[in-house]
Amino acid sequence: MIRIIFDCERMKYVNTGLYYYCLNLGRTLQQHTSPEQLSVFIPNQVREAFDPSISCIPQHSLQKFLMPSVSQHHIWHSTYQSTQYLPRRNKKIKVLLTIHDLNFLHEDKSDHKKERCLKHVQQNIDRSDAIVCISEFTRNDVLMHCNTAGKPVHVIYNGTNRLPQPVLKARSYRPRIPFLFNVGVIARKKNQHRILPLLQQNPALELILAGRHEDKEYASFLQQHASDLKVEDRMHLVNEITEEEKSWYYHNCQAVVMPSLAEGFGLPVTEAMSAGKPVFLSKHTALPEIGKDFAFYFHDLDKMHEDFTDGMQRYKRAGSQMKEALKAYSATFNWEDSAKKYIDVYRSMA
Repeated sequence: MIRIIFDCERMKYVNTGLYYYCLNLGRTLQQHTSPEQLSVFIPNQVREAFDPSISCIPQHSLQKFLMPSVSQHHIWHSTYQSTQYLPRRNKKIKVLLTIHDLNFLHEDKSDHKKERCLKHVQQNIDRSDAIVCISEFTRNDVLMHCNTAGKPVHVIYNGTNRLPQPVLKARSYRPRIPFLFNVGVIARKKNQHRILPLLQQNPALELILAGRHEDKEYASFLQQHASDLKVEDRMHLVNEITEEEKSWYYHNCQAVVMPSLAEGFGLPVTEAMSAGKPVFLSKHTALPEIGKDFAFYFHDLDKMHEDFTDGMQRYKRAGSQMKEALKAYSATFNWEDSAKKYIDVYRSMA
């Protein structure tokens, strides 16, 4: 029997992409790991996210310096490339490292900061026995910038998170007019300020930007830029939202707009498509790989209006046929397939 520890340490950050990656993949692995035995390494405050029957190793910050005993296990699956929680001393347990992205290489950071981030990822790769990347783009980035020393580097796509029943609560922001939607952290790499000129050119639309303010200076810049463009009354920073709120915004928006500069996968792409909504993307990093011909693209981020107008006209002309095609394509990204591929990797490491 292969005993696997599935690292859910990043679930301490609720309502984030890594939280739902760990939750959905972990739950699906639990359904399919037989005869394997799965345990989760998880913060106590989110323990109830998993079935009570699953074995848990409580996570706490001191384990960065002294990890718990893992001598009874065969594989440690680290779900975050920059983790500080790895069994570095116990060389008997094998390590699988999932790398979501090397986005710091594509961001406006100093060379020193990029080197520091890359050095830490490289240390984690050095301790790993196998690697999973969540897109071909990420895999190519890893092979180009890191030394994998001939270790297996697999690609396993994420599943699409199933959207719950759409619900806006009394405290939720409810749009007054048709709106565009962008969800993710508020940060310069997400390039959200590029969307604001669309509001200038489309006065019958408003914009909802949802997500944790990872870069507070950039959030302030967004507000100032909106004011300068005289669209501040139609741009709404709603901060973190629940899955039910996110589902409501997906189901009711006119389109999802993502002019992002750095994505290892781009979960909002397939989530929006699962609701039959058009998605407008930049051509940077992994977005064209995931969106394929089912998404619309901005050819020039300084002139987004023409691509947006053309895409919306094509979407409306196609009607229900395009909506159903988007939903069907989104369904090809599912956690059952992802979990089965991860299990194949576990077995190859045993």
